Amino acid sequence: MEEKKIQKDRLSISRFKLKALLDITLSINANLPTEDLLSKYEDILRHDLGIGKILIFKRSDTWECLMNGGFPRELEMIDVESRLLNISEIVYGKPELGFEGVDIIIPVYNNNVHLAFVFIGDIEEEGEGMSPVLKHLHFIQTLSSIIIVAVENIRLFNESLRQEAIKKELELAARMQKILVPDESHMPQNPKVVVKGFYYPHYEVGGDYYDCIKLSRTKTGICIADVSGKGISAAMLMSNFQASLRALFTHDVQLETLVHKLNTIVTVNAAGEKFITFFVARYDHETGILEYINAAHNPPVLYNTVSGAVSHLKASCVGLGMLDCIPTVRKSEILITDYSKLVCYTDGLSELKGEDGKDIGTGPIIRHISNTRPVASNIMALISELGLPHNNPSTFDDVSIIVADLIR
Repeated sequence: MEEKKIQKDRLSISRFKLKALLDITLSINANLPTEDLLSKYEDILRHDLGIGKILIFKRSDTWECLMNGGFPRELEMIDVESRLLNISEIVYGKPELGFEGVDIIIPVYNNNVHLAFVFIGDIEEEGEGMSPVLKHLHFIQTLSSIIIVAVENIRLFNESLRQEAIKKELELAARMQKILVPDESHMPQNPKVVVKGFYYPHYEVGGDYYDCIKLSRTKTGICIADVSGKGISAAMLMSNFQASLRALFTHDVQLETLVHKLNTIVTVNAAGEKFITFFVARYDHETGILEYINAAHNPPVLYNTVSGAVSHLKASCVGLGMLDCIPTVRKSEILITDYSKLVCYTDGLSELKGEDGKDIGTGPIIRHISNTRPVASNIMALISELGLPHNNPSTFDDVSIIVADLIR
């Protein structure tokens, strides 16, 4: 009779374990979220095995407390690396471990690497003999291993989805950004003003933009801009900026007025989260007057091929969107009397590193344009020397350049 009871108990325990494992496996196959899987796991340990407290430390990129049911919050802060990684077998009944209220520690492995540690406390005791929990420790270890691996797989899957979403966002932003950059066929053709652009996108998407606009028979507009940040939001902001600029930039608008209006538009659209550095110039090839405003952008380089003079067209106001209202916007004017070269660029160029590990700045630009050859050929030589776009390890951003031969 006693033997039959023992066999019946063993059969009952086996059925319970199989049912629990089947339930967890079906839940995993049904792609239940992490919270639901942990709830089922906790329910088995608490209600079926009489465990009062459960805590799980899980390894992902770092060790984290995945679940805490009943233990003090202070226990979640222990240094797993120094205090638990030496545990290779199930440990119980060792107060010297120093974890108050912890009766059992169960290590969980995956490919012989610690994946998790399960703390158990407040277990039910039988009137005589061994606690029923101690009879099922290896089952708990197996069940924990299945749960932890499933949770890690869910995390990795969600991370892959997030990475794929980011990739698609960057691809969309890159396409939008390329639309903003005019190709050669859209550049104004004028024997007195020869303009060419160079655009070398990096892996990540920035918000670079340059343009050249025919404003009248004698006037040509040139600009370059760079929005802070990357991704689809930067590309959308710059797309809106381009449309606004082309609508507002005319042959007779005051450049100060243009900058104030663009600042208002950027402030509204960016909502304080981004800003745009911006250089805009208007050149009249009949009078030789070059007027410009630099709103916190990298100073373009102007080279006089006759005198050899080099000018840096420095910033005179803050970037667009930095302030609701720019307090002072100052326009500058230069009279072009000789054949000159204008080079505008984004920081993807000037912040490349030289052999000394420092930013190259404008030194290489000046060295390459200090001659009477067309500026476009100068810049092509510079780009080749710098190994753009793929052979320079210090490239961290898009490189955008717009140049002009101002012929008198």
